[in-house]
Amino acid sequence: MSNKTTYVFHVSGMHCAACTLLIEETFNELPDVTDVKASLGNHQVSVTGDFTDSPETIAENLTKLVKSHGYTISVEKTEIRAGWGDFVYALPIALVFIAGFVALQKAGLTNLITSSNVSYGTAFVIGLIASVSSCLAIVGGLVLSLSASSAKEGGTWRTQTLFHVGRLGGFFVLGGVIGMIGSSFHLGLTANVVLGIVVALVMFILGVNLLDVFHFTKRLQLTMPAWASRHVVRGSRYDHYLAPVLVGIGTFFLPCGFTQSMQLYALSTGSFMQGAMTMFVFALGTFPVLALLSFGSLNIAHKPWKGIFFKTAGIIVIVLALLNLTNALATAGIISPFFNL
Repeated sequence: MSNKTTYVFHVSGMHCAACTLLIEETFNELPDVTDVKASLGNHQVSVTGDFTDSPETIAENLTKLVKSHGYTISVEKTEIRAGWGDFVYALPIALVFIAGFVALQKAGLTNLITSSNVSYGTAFVIGLIASVSSCLAIVGGLVLSLSASSAKEGGTWRTQTLFHVGRLGGFFVLGGVIGMIGSSFHLGLTANVVLGIVVALVMFILGVNLLDVFHFTKRLQLTMPAWASRHVVRGSRYDHYLAPVLVGIGTFFLPCGFTQSMQLYALSTGSFMQGAMTMFVFALGTFPVLALLSFGSLNIAHKPWKGIFFKTAGIIVIVLALLNLTNALATAGIISPFFNL
């Protein structure tokens, strides 16, 4: 006779909506589990199933499944460490990078900051940062899952190559489609400014979440519909030779706030080529770190400098968000340009 019990556990290490998706899909694979619901805002996961062990033992077993991704499951609520001391190192490192961006801009060697648009340089930098935050856990997990599923059919090199080709190609084509959709709306100056402000706000929230200090902001993060994301994750378990390509394309729909901020900008371009190139360059920015993770060479989850790394990235994203916000407001004539680059 089935005797289902529901336990609510506390989770440490969650940063974004991709974390909840990864935890839910991992726990749902267990034979005794019938339902899983993770909450980013509460840092909790509800697990329903036929359990015979104590809650403490269940929490230990669940932790073993997700510990490699940096998560810990516990019965008692653990105090979330803000890590203010990390800012001693993160702030100067971030300032050096930002100063370097501005210097390259003034020298005419890059076009990171423009008067009214998100440049390709900005899209690439955001891709780099996304690849070590929200994209790291979920996309890396997808690649490793694909490699395990298709090892008998052709090895991990073929699988990983097809995945990244599908991801880059999918972002180009789908980004172009979004740009075309934007053109059909005939977005005027006001609509473009509003979208620019929305992109800046989304980026700002992402940056604050990376700091891992103010946890209420995680409730404000935009996400794609859960059903779309789950289909992508489950597709990684099939060993069909087209699975890596389709999953790579499907990552366009994963709950990554960075991706969605770029999608909003692609919509505002009103151009197939500009939208396609924006999303392609963003995906290209994620490629180096995700490629390293694909081959098992990178795991930031347990590095002692993890807190410094994420806080540095958070500060850079916040600055980029503020720059884009001021540029959007300057384009609307509300304020004078802060930078004459």
